Amino acid sequence: MENFETILYEEADAVATITFNRPKAFNAFTAEMKKEITQALKMAERDAEVRAIVLTGAGKAFCAGQDIKSVEPSTNYGDLLREHYHPMVRALDAVSKPVIAAVNGVAAGAGMSLALAADFRLMKPESRLVSAFLGIGLVPDAGFMYILPRLVGYAKALEIAALDKPISGEEAVELGLATECIAAEEWEAGVQKFSQKCAAMPTTAFSLVKRYMMDGMHEEFAVFLEQEAQAQRIAGLTEDHQEGLRAFQEKRKPKFLGK
Repeated sequence: MENFETILYEEADAVATITFNRPKAFNAFTAEMKKEITQALKMAERDAEVRAIVLTGAGKAFCAGQDIKSVEPSTNYGDLLREHYHPMVRALDAVSKPVIAAVNGVAAGAGMSLALAADFRLMKPESRLVSAFLGIGLVPDAGFMYILPRLVGYAKALEIAALDKPISGEEAVELGLATECIAAEEWEAGVQKFSQKCAAMPTTAFSLVKRYMMDGMHEEFAVFLEQEAQAQRIAGLTEDHQEGLRAFQEKRKPKFLGK
């Protein structure tokens, strides 16, 4: 097991939890933290025992974005993205397993970008998603402008990016940005319940849905239909499919193993 300095990595009941662990700095990104998150994501993806991944923050925040104290006036932001942020979001994009962002507090700037890049977002009523980029004269980055319009449409995405209005847990659910809004007193149990639900999915089929649904947003329809056929062929050869058929015939809940 890796020894991390800025994050915590735990595995339990087929779920890997990656906790951003700089609570005094509201879990703001440093170069080391981005590197460690990338390593942890790759480690969880390789681990056959892990069937779902949770991203969350220690303390009151999910992630406040870039740690401004670590940025020099002469910083080349293009290089910062290419060398530090892009490897992290690419690693997240490459994960075939369900990824849940458990947004326990504010997710601002690139912290919001990382939450958007997850497959599912859980929020508390008092949690907040905040773009925050234009407020310091920058454009949204770390995949923000690619993913957000695909979630909420162009007009709403532009509004969120430009106006910097914080989005609460309830509002995020209404917009389709969050899957569930969980009360603070039920937070840990709610996150665990949802992550266990994801871990119980037929993970090969899920990975194919994840891959081809995104591809289908920019492919011609005829091309997509062939990709759909290929995906279904692969899913049809899995043990999970056979288990699903048996469970349906026996009128019971299937027990998928990700095989």
